[in-house]
Amino acid sequence: MNDHPPQIHLHPYHLDTDGHLSRTMIVTGYPRQVRAGWADPLLTYPGDADVSLHLAPIPAPAALRRLRHRRARLESAWRTDTLRGLLEDPHRAAAVTDAADLADRVATGETRMFRLAVYITVHAADPRELDAEVHRLSALAASVLVDLAPAVYRPWAGIRSTLPLGTDALNMGRSVDTDALAALMPLAGADLEAPTGRTAVVYGTNAHSGGVVLWDRFHGGLDNYNAVVLARSGAGKSYLAKLELLRSLYTGVQAVVIDPTDEYAHLTAAVGGTRIPLGLPEGRINPFDLTGGGKQAFTQRALFLTTLITAMVGSTDPQETAALNRAIPTAYAAHGITATDPATWERTPPVLSDLVTALRRDAESSKDAGSLADRLSAFTDGTHRGLLDGPTTAHPTGHLTTVTLRHLPAELRTVGLLLVLDALWRRITDPATRRPRLIVIDEGWTLLQDPVGARYVFDLAKNARRHWVGLTLLTQDVADLLATDLGRAVAANAATQILLRQAPQNLDAVCDSFHLSHGERHIVATAERGIALLAAGRHRTVFRAVASPVEHRLITTDPTEATDTEGSR
Repeated sequence: MNDHPPQIHLHPYHLDTDGHLSRTMIVTGYPRQVRAGWADPLLTYPGDADVSLHLAPIPAPAALRRLRHRRARLESAWRTDTLRGLLEDPHRAAAVTDAADLADRVATGETRMFRLAVYITVHAADPRELDAEVHRLSALAASVLVDLAPAVYRPWAGIRSTLPLGTDALNMGRSVDTDALAALMPLAGADLEAPTGRTAVVYGTNAHSGGVVLWDRFHGGLDNYNAVVLARSGAGKSYLAKLELLRSLYTGVQAVVIDPTDEYAHLTAAVGGTRIPLGLPEGRINPFDLTGGGKQAFTQRALFLTTLITAMVGSTDPQETAALNRAIPTAYAAHGITATDPATWERTPPVLSDLVTALRRDAESSKDAGSLADRLSAFTDGTHRGLLDGPTTAHPTGHLTTVTLRHLPAELRTVGLLLVLDALWRRITDPATRRPRLIVIDEGWTLLQDPVGARYVFDLAKNARRHWVGLTLLTQDVADLLATDLGRAVAANAATQILLRQAPQNLDAVCDSFHLSHGERHIVATAERGIALLAAGRHRTVFRAVASPVEHRLITTDPTEATDTEGSR
């Protein structure tokens, strides 16, 4: 521990405090017209910076006197230009009109005048980092038509002006009226300026300004309706996802949740949703059902069955694939269904045991068919028969459907997810049921670990937008998501990216993949539980998820609170 006080070195453009550099920027120019929350990008700047606003009321007589002098100077300059034969300066003419209008409103008591000074002190560890941070801040200020200038040869006055002392040592303010001052106040997050529609939901409160963060994933201005929620275990990603899901239901969005641990059961029951326990007899989905797909229904079924069986047995060689392509039509034909006659597609479809029977019949001429039949027998006669072998007993209908995977063995999770996603895809591609929908995949890394499952999720992420569907992928294994090309592609195909606290070993991959600034890196590395960075193109904000007491009881994952809730019902 050092006993000596910090050493402060003054430089023309910055102040050095024991190797910690600071530079103060002065707001010298403001836009002529402003709207509520116009300066929020500056006030909520994610970098290592301190922002101070110094306000002092100006008595009405003094304000009128200053405005009168200003009008006199402007009109004198205008007369001088006229005598010289110069063209009228449009900026000066606008300033004269503004000064006259402002003087009238001050005289009638409609507004008051204030002296406003805004300073921003940027901090960094070395000169190069300081210059880069100031450059980013200046670019952001220019985007909202604000001019910045450094406090040259006054770094000590600059740092004191941004400390919480209420001291304006720089004295670089300007006069503003009540309306302009009110628009500057951080009463609403910049997110409110993002396009929103009837499906907008409140995500929480802005962590910097305290304003409400409102976001609409289904607005047409976004590239797609997908979202990824990435966080370390315990950071609050499931809590946030359930809060968004519940509030989306309020707006009329239809939702389906793929729940690996059955933690959405309480929420589903509370809102009158449907729960499908995949792996139990009451949660069976028959992949042979010919529903949806239109004229290509039979062909699409055959292609999906090939994909599904490949995932079930691990892999197939070309000879086994050829045997499978022969057996699928044979299994359908045994039930009077043919590829060329759509009228037969309404008949009762076959089940997996019918396909195994067709493969065994083909085994007389192809040993590969017999080998494939033996590998599938575990799903028809063995321990896994309850998952597939039988007619469909569960249908994903209603405003909320939760498919729980808790009853599935770990080795069958990918197969179960493929079954669910296929059933959902057939439903959402039906033009007769078109509406905004959410598909939430919790712990999506379980599906992305398998190449077949990752390809299916990628195709869903790419094509969901055309069917008014938003895919939400939650995962705590961020490294696994970003380690593969398909995983990175799924993340890149999400217009809305929500990052909660990240594990230290994943920070570099997250920052590189989502192009986070130094300040944003610090946020996702140190964020408290429930605080997240929302990034969607140019819209970026840090918010805290806030739920009402009723919502909290429905979505909490705290075992103590969940037990209390169960006991009170």
